[in-house]
Amino acid sequence: MSVTVDGDKSRLVPVRVRRILRGPRPEKVPALVGTACTIGGLIDIAAGVFPRFRASRMHAVAEVLPGTLGHLSAALSLSAGVLLLLLAHGLKRHKRRAWRAAVVLLPVGAAAQYIWRHSVIGTLFSLVLLALLLRHRDEFAALPDPRSRWRALANFVVMGAGSIALGLVIVSAHPRRVVGDPSLTDRLEHVLYGLFGVEGPVAYTRGVDWTVGYSLGALGMLTALTTIYLAFRPEHPAARLTTDDETRLRALLDQHGGRDSLGHFALRHDKGVVFSPSGKAAVCYRVVSGVMLASGDPIGDVEAWPGAIERFMDEAKAHSWTPAVMGCSETGGQVWTRETGLDALELGDEAIVDVADFSLSGRAMRNVRQMVKRIERNGYTTQVRRVRDLDDEELEHVRRAAADWRGTDTERGFSMALGRIGAPGDGDAVIATAHKDDPDDPAHTGGPYGDLKAIIHFVPWGPDGMSLELMRRDRSADPGMNELLIVAALQASPALGIERVSLNFAMFRSALARGEKIGAGPVLRVWRGLLVFLSRWFQIESLYKFNAKFRPRWEPRFVVYRNSRDLPRISLAAMRAEGFVTVSLPRPFPRRRPAAAPRPCAHIVPAPAPATASSPASASASAPAGREVRAA
Repeated sequence: MSVTVDGDKSRLVPVRVRRILRGPRPEKVPALVGTACTIGGLIDIAAGVFPRFRASRMHAVAEVLPGTLGHLSAALSLSAGVLLLLLAHGLKRHKRRAWRAAVVLLPVGAAAQYIWRHSVIGTLFSLVLLALLLRHRDEFAALPDPRSRWRALANFVVMGAGSIALGLVIVSAHPRRVVGDPSLTDRLEHVLYGLFGVEGPVAYTRGVDWTVGYSLGALGMLTALTTIYLAFRPEHPAARLTTDDETRLRALLDQHGGRDSLGHFALRHDKGVVFSPSGKAAVCYRVVSGVMLASGDPIGDVEAWPGAIERFMDEAKAHSWTPAVMGCSETGGQVWTRETGLDALELGDEAIVDVADFSLSGRAMRNVRQMVKRIERNGYTTQVRRVRDLDDEELEHVRRAAADWRGTDTERGFSMALGRIGAPGDGDAVIATAHKDDPDDPAHTGGPYGDLKAIIHFVPWGPDGMSLELMRRDRSADPGMNELLIVAALQASPALGIERVSLNFAMFRSALARGEKIGAGPVLRVWRGLLVFLSRWFQIESLYKFNAKFRPRWEPRFVVYRNSRDLPRISLAAMRAEGFVTVSLPRPFPRRRPAAAPRPCAHIVPAPAPATASSPASASASAPAGREVRAA
């Protein structure tokens, strides 16, 4: 910033000139170029589709941007517009491959502008963008995202649908040049033929049929080329937990597993992991839609957490992923925000029951006590055992029942679910089962699972705790199975050496609790009303009320994020990771897969004390009506 003396402003001119010549700040270039490509792509598409647009004043703006090139202006404008739109998102995310494609496309567009249209302004626009990309090439160093061959199929479906929709617009954009009055079916047939380069049933006058034909052919060619490229490009599989990673994590959990109830869920096989330089701490994550989601607190020694967090942030920066943490504790949130500059927002509360304080006596526990007594009078019995105490046949029986009783085709859970039962190394996990003998069927042949009626599964939380991971029940069983098994597990905990039990996670519990109290303000009441409304689909209120039956203490859990603009994207990624939102193609004849056998693990011999820490597990466990609900 220059300083003026006695009103002399001559020094301001060089400073402003230098600022203009220096251009935008390097960190702003990707967003600037990506936005320019988005605007240019939309204008090019509009210029290629609508003849009135090409003849309007707005077309003067379209000529400035790469696209309309001579006799094939409509088709080339559409092609350039679609390609620019495809590149824009990658450029904004600092992707190296998007940069390479733009560096190739822009000179071609500049040359075409000058040769075919003699447009100096359009040529300069392309060259300015090219200069920005070349000068700030170091800003575009992000590595590719995890991907598979299914991306090609998704591209074919999306691009095909988009091409058909845009083709209908192109075919219908010349109402005064159409011969006759073709129906919608004729127009759609013309589009489908045109995508393959074949003339359709719709006819035009004054050479419009050539413009429409070239435009439709260009869309079909782009759909085919992008699909072929995605099908044959090298795969970059998502990070998965290797047996060596699992062994190292189990060693950390043996020493520090009691810190966080979510610790054992770090052993999910669909998570990646980064370790601190010392190897004394680790952060487990999963990448969903460009969001790098960590779950719970880092594993290991608290003093080594900053090193693991730094590695996590470096990995996110290398791929241009959006970093986020779901369900960390208050201590974890403080470390994350201190080391990274991220923000934290309270997400909800984890229900934790201290075994020594639990009792069914008293007025507050009357409803639970009456429900449990009623179910026991109906002939139900319970068993609570360590997984290692079940023989192979019974364990397989439990696995198959849990898979068959799952309420959805997709296995839900990410931050608070393990996704398996009885894997090697998980012998300290606890299984509680409910049984009912049928007096008319003493051989238990009446159903595929005999007298087994419900299952709940806990994973270790240090040497003296366990975390609820899964709740499943036979739909024909009496309501209240979940309450019965939780009470049975709490009553059996002292004999198993368990002093604390983590139940479900209740989202926005504090807002629900405060909003129903006398004196709650209008804003809080409106917020609570919205949560109650959303509970019709996400069971927010039902989980809170279910957990509250057992008189737990509440431990807050937080989401850590970079800025508020990322929250919608993080929320969608979290719902996809948890299995509440799926983007897979619908299957006409869905069929549930059989329970998968546990993956071999290097750590076969379980440690004397639970070698792991676990979490508020499946925050879904059970609505009062007995319907299975998996954790959030």
